[in-house]
Amino acid sequence: MTAVDDVREVVERLREMAGLLEAQAGNPFKVAAYRRAADLLEDRRPDLRALFEREGLAGLDALPAIGPGIAGAIAEMLATGHWHQLDRLRGGADGEALFQTIPGVGPALARRLHEELGIDTLEALEQAAHDGRLERLPQLGARRAAAIRAALTEMLDRRRALQRRAATRPAGQPPPVATLLDVDREYRQGAEAGRLPLIAPKRFNPGGEAWLPVLHTARDDWQFTALFSNTARAHELGRVRDWVVLYCEDKDHGALQYTVVTPAAGPLAGRRVVRGREAECQAWYASWPALGAAAESSTPRSR
Repeated sequence: MTAVDDVREVVERLREMAGLLEAQAGNPFKVAAYRRAADLLEDRRPDLRALFEREGLAGLDALPAIGPGIAGAIAEMLATGHWHQLDRLRGGADGEALFQTIPGVGPALARRLHEELGIDTLEALEQAAHDGRLERLPQLGARRAAAIRAALTEMLDRRRALQRRAATRPAGQPPPVATLLDVDREYRQGAEAGRLPLIAPKRFNPGGEAWLPVLHTARDDWQFTALFSNTARAHELGRVRDWVVLYCEDKDHGALQYTVVTPAAGPLAGRRVVRGREAECQAWYASWPALGAAAESSTPRSR
């Protein structure tokens, strides 16, 4: 693809993202930022690919009106041809196709990774590989899980090396479980009250109905998008409106993904729990007596 084609594609996607966010009641400052970035790129037409290969993420970030979040989005488009945040808001994120880019992962396994883990990004799969969820998939086994983890690490390390070429982004801390549970609460309450915009997912929706509520919200420096899980596993178990997928990012992270569920058994049965961070959730719930009545009134409830 030529430099002009790269810029044209990025500009079109930035403007589409701005339009979708605006229609979905997203952050108006982010809407304006995407449009400013698109206008700048269309006007200046820099050679984005050469800049990225030469200077990494910092080179994109240094462009006027871009900033780290949009620089990361441009880097993803240049590296993969996709922008998964945009795909999600279109209702068509395809985690299965993405996972098939991992050496040793074919269509059947990619489908299982997407549907049974309820994830659709490489970063989310990396989380699952390190917190034990990948290895616990039925009939996968420790050896194959280790092979996937190694291949995935190599892929992501190459991407991160490009991003770090001119500067290193601080590691930072992930959002606390209290924040994740509060976003989950806001989303489920908004969905139940019919206050949220609806999108038409492409999967499991032959009639093209706009039924999937979407929430864009912020906590401190974190930006969140929340959606019900539209995976085969969630439909099979009747948990679509129980499993909530949270996508979050801040200036120090790429996109992170978490799923909040209501376990039917175990010490956290009936409570809202962040998958992969169960111990932190248990500690947070145990702290309720010290939090007092205000914390009790804002507690996430299962449906």
